[in-house]
Amino acid sequence: MDIKLQNQLDTKIKQSLKLLDLDCREYREVWSLQKKMVQSRYRSLIPDTLILVEHYPVYTFGKNSNDNHLLGSRDNNIPIYHTERGGDVTFHGPGQLVGYPIIDLHNHQKSITWYMRSLEQVIINTLKLYKIIPQRRKGLTGVWVGDEKIAAFGVRLSRWVSMHGFALNVNTDLKFYDGIIPCGIFEYDVTSMAQILGHEMDMTKLKKVLINEFIKLFNFEISETCIA
Repeated sequence: MDIKLQNQLDTKIKQSLKLLDLDCREYREVWSLQKKMVQSRYRSLIPDTLILVEHYPVYTFGKNSNDNHLLGSRDNNIPIYHTERGGDVTFHGPGQLVGYPIIDLHNHQKSITWYMRSLEQVIINTLKLYKIIPQRRKGLTGVWVGDEKIAAFGVRLSRWVSMHGFALNVNTDLKFYDGIIPCGIFEYDVTSMAQILGHEMDMTKLKKVLINEFIKLFNFEISETCIA
């Protein structure tokens, strides 16, 4: 067979993806799970997996974060974790859809830039279906609506296997952001889908829309769905 034609066919072969919907969980529990799954993915013991979860309120720092971006005005009852992901300080909480792809980029593209832009594009495509006009900002990671950030991203790649991921503000209580300088960016605020559209979103329906955009962009087919 012609090599060029074979390469075209190969690009159309869909990879298997497992979906793991954890509902609402403590951050430490899911962080630990990610680490275990990455080790299993190295050895091909599990397929590529997308974890979807909402967290109980938590502040997390990336590996190069500035501790001064956590403000004294914050709620001191909210736990803080320093992680190995990229990015600065952010908030996770109920009403925010968090996605942790555990995927081997050997089967896609071995490029951190491609991967980050692809994750952003999944969110952009999802928001457009809800008649929200999203955009990127030059020099900044994330998805924005006007001057407000609606989705944050922070990942880690080890041996080209990914962990951590994205956080989309859906029905998020934005008052929690008052305790931090979100992502270390002083000049912009944050927003949510509910705030923009003026009503609470159906999270179950939103997950289905986002999953569909994710599998289309990364050329996956769902092999297994687990709802915890």
